[in-house]
Amino acid sequence: MSIEAEFTTAILNAWQGSLDFTQLLNQTGPLEAKGHIALSAVLYQTWLKRNKTPYNHFGYFNLGVVLFNQGDILGAKEAYSQAIQLVPSFYEAHFNLGQTYEHLGQIDAAISEWHWIDDNVSMEKENYRLLLLLSLNNLGRVLEIRKQYVSALSYLTKSLIIEPNQPDVLHHWVFLRERQCSWPVYTPVAGVNLDLMRQSTSALAMLSISDDPEAQLAAAKNYVKNKVISDVPVLAPTQAYGHKKIRVAYCSSDFCMHPVAMLTVELFELHDRENFELYGYCWTSEGDSPLRQRVIKAMNHFERIGGMSDEAAARLIREHEIDILVDLQGQTLGARANLLAYRPAPIQITYLGLPATTGLPSIDYVIADRFLIPEEFAFLYSEKPLYMPDIYQVSDRQRQIAPIPSRESCDLPPEGFVFCTFNNNYKYTPEVFDIWMNILRRVPGSVLWILGDNPWAVINLKNEATNRNIDVNRLVFASRVAPDQYLARYPLADLFLDSFPFNAGTTANDALWMGLPVLTCSGRSFASRMAGALLTAAGLPELITYNFHDYEEKAVALAQTPEKCLALREHLRQIHNNGVLFDIPRFVCNLEQHFKRLVADLSSGEGSKPV
Repeated sequence: MSIEAEFTTAILNAWQGSLDFTQLLNQTGPLEAKGHIALSAVLYQTWLKRNKTPYNHFGYFNLGVVLFNQGDILGAKEAYSQAIQLVPSFYEAHFNLGQTYEHLGQIDAAISEWHWIDDNVSMEKENYRLLLLLSLNNLGRVLEIRKQYVSALSYLTKSLIIEPNQPDVLHHWVFLRERQCSWPVYTPVAGVNLDLMRQSTSALAMLSISDDPEAQLAAAKNYVKNKVISDVPVLAPTQAYGHKKIRVAYCSSDFCMHPVAMLTVELFELHDRENFELYGYCWTSEGDSPLRQRVIKAMNHFERIGGMSDEAAARLIREHEIDILVDLQGQTLGARANLLAYRPAPIQITYLGLPATTGLPSIDYVIADRFLIPEEFAFLYSEKPLYMPDIYQVSDRQRQIAPIPSRESCDLPPEGFVFCTFNNNYKYTPEVFDIWMNILRRVPGSVLWILGDNPWAVINLKNEATNRNIDVNRLVFASRVAPDQYLARYPLADLFLDSFPFNAGTTANDALWMGLPVLTCSGRSFASRMAGALLTAAGLPELITYNFHDYEEKAVALAQTPEKCLALREHLRQIHNNGVLFDIPRFVCNLEQHFKRLVADLSSGEGSKPV
């Protein structure tokens, strides 16, 4: 009997009430297996309309699954709601209803459903253990996105107590503690092996914990091993396309009010259109900021690929015959490493997104300079450094600056030396915080103007200061403000104190642009050498230290000799317009020379080949 005939018979039987639930499953299962999903949905709907049985809640649940997989999220929501109305304790329906709410953007409703499971499913119920874990993990995930870090950490901790062997959960758990300055970051959780906790640390979270490039490479490779596909076809040819203009594509989820876009927008605008054709591949949430509009306008072609699968997006890039694909994401939030795994372009480069090696076999090069990645450390990177002659980091000379505020409006004392550090709180470590408190102790009347990224970090940092016998009033917490207002704050400070081992990147660039000297400590890793690379290009090697003792002594000495800080400011004013640090046309020209050479090498068969 044909599919059409079987379906017609089943529909008639369902309409007449002569198809029991087992027979229904026997009919819908084969339909779905053969790809006739819509027919399966129609059969469920007909059966549910004409049959009242003790199994109707299961019928609604299955219909919800079918509709969800078809992309009918509203229909799935209605089906799951009907199942719960029939059986209020239907755990699976509550969980799936939460997923539909999340897809609809109704996050509060999704949280409510997963809360319900947490409240009603005991961890002793072995049959529902996985459902409870998934609900707890979903709560942790969405609350982290909402920056409700304490609640997120609490749910993930409960999940780990139930099942300690969850690398993905540990990945987020560690970063949540970093964000809150909950020290030590690695702390025991019942049943969790501390070695597994370290092994599960993300490449990004590792940057604040270790200055060891080898450990960072291991973290990156661990991510690749567990998360990145490998058995996929290579789409790009091994030879250059031979276009008259080199086709360069930049791809990112951060073409919005994000540090990556803030740094790169003028690079896009200044590319030589006589020799280069620019593509942007974007999966950013839509927005209409002036910065985003600048990015879009700077591209010859701007493609939104947020709704495409990794394979479909990779094939689109291949169809456009891109010569050089520059990924601005690395392993940061929103990364699409599996897109890169298809190798849609013959030359693939990583830049700015992750200040470390990506570990991705599909990435050939990393844009760097010789201070950032010394040649003796290059073997600890999965990519080959593409050395810029002056500085690895591009800037934007058109950034807007608000009027400079008063010290009083920023809660700063009317007098006294102002140290500042506006790095993200997850970059702070107890070891560097010790040094900062020592500096305050040795410089009477000074304050540390510090980013208060979230209320829990503020509380923890105040407690840490108290534990070190420092008056908490000497910590002045700055909230996040619009970019132009943030830049306007810098002239009120006297010296920027950098973090270690995760240096300031964009933040150091901003400080130097605004004429504020930056004191850094450089180590062995990419992340610990970012500010040092900027200071080298600025001609200020005296502000680069290589150990905590020298860092502390230099900070105290500068605070005690204000005329030296004034001289540093004057130097920064000179290099603002005349130095290589902010000479963006020079940077773009140097980068384009690299691009031309890479394409020429590929044409001659000398370029990097896919592994």
